[in-house]
Amino acid sequence: MNLYRPVTIGSLALEGNLFLAPVAGYSDRSFRSLCIEQGAHFSFTELVSAEALYRNPAHYGLGNGKAAPAAVSLVSRASNERRYAIQLFAGDPEAIYKAALVLAPLKPDAVDINAGCPVPKVVKNGAGSALMKDPARLGSIVAAAVKASREALGNVPVTIKMRSGWDLGSINYAECARIAVESGAAMITLHPRTRAQNYSGKSDWSHIADLTSRLSVPVTGSGDLYTPEDAQRMLQETGCAALMFARGAMGNPFIFSAARALLENGAWEPVSFTARMAAAFRHLELLAADIGEHTACLEMRKQFCAYTKGLKGGAAVREQAVHAETIADYRTILDTFNTNLYA
Repeated sequence: MNLYRPVTIGSLALEGNLFLAPVAGYSDRSFRSLCIEQGAHFSFTELVSAEALYRNPAHYGLGNGKAAPAAVSLVSRASNERRYAIQLFAGDPEAIYKAALVLAPLKPDAVDINAGCPVPKVVKNGAGSALMKDPARLGSIVAAAVKASREALGNVPVTIKMRSGWDLGSINYAECARIAVESGAAMITLHPRTRAQNYSGKSDWSHIADLTSRLSVPVTGSGDLYTPEDAQRMLQETGCAALMFARGAMGNPFIFSAARALLENGAWEPVSFTARMAAAFRHLELLAADIGEHTACLEMRKQFCAYTKGLKGGAAVREQAVHAETIADYRTILDTFNTNLYA
């Protein structure tokens, strides 16, 4: 079987199986656009508070009132984003239902439920990975999103991203996934760590393989995907339908084209530092167009750290980038770097 292949999620047909995960603080619309250019077939917004969305839709550009550029960018489709999902989080099914209804003008291709976020401010409200402690409520939340999709979103698929369980003493991904599918979920994404692990230790890919063998809907694997070889190995070892790059894509949108090259041709070529920096600068320009130059330049400080991580010469760029306040500052940094590189 070809490892690089199409995927069907409910009524949604995708040409390939390399997806961009929802990563808080990183997978903004501008970055998603770069990943689409590099071959991501399906992309997910950062997690969006269902409560905030339905209580103040104008904030997200979905009603009368003042919109916040960053919030609009959070939920809106990029110009080249043919297939995208909006990820919602809440601990209350009614909040998910109301928020999903609000999304109708955006015409997302799917609604994704967050059942994996380990951050305390999300978990304390019964959302994110806290749902793993209450499978029945998890099912009710999926059912609420499915109901809203049928009523207002053209019956687009509802998907869910979850963890293996709350902690090592409560590994219940199989039960939660079963209930989610029975409630109408058309795809399950599994990040096989527990909430207690947060992002530490190693993800247990055997959980992905086990879930794939149990379900009739596509299972997407996530966790510890940093290289094209990781992608190849996960597909081979687990049999999952698709992959979802998260931290491995941060600062490296090229992971999608590289993974496809390896899966289809058996080899891939790393991009140059210069190409990575060119992508980072383009990311900055796209972000500035969305949320304004000043805010974008502050936001890009951490993004530039991601783009230069592990690369020779990256430390020098990071040292300067954390003080950059304008696009011109970033341009000077890159011009200085390139001059020194080729001197």
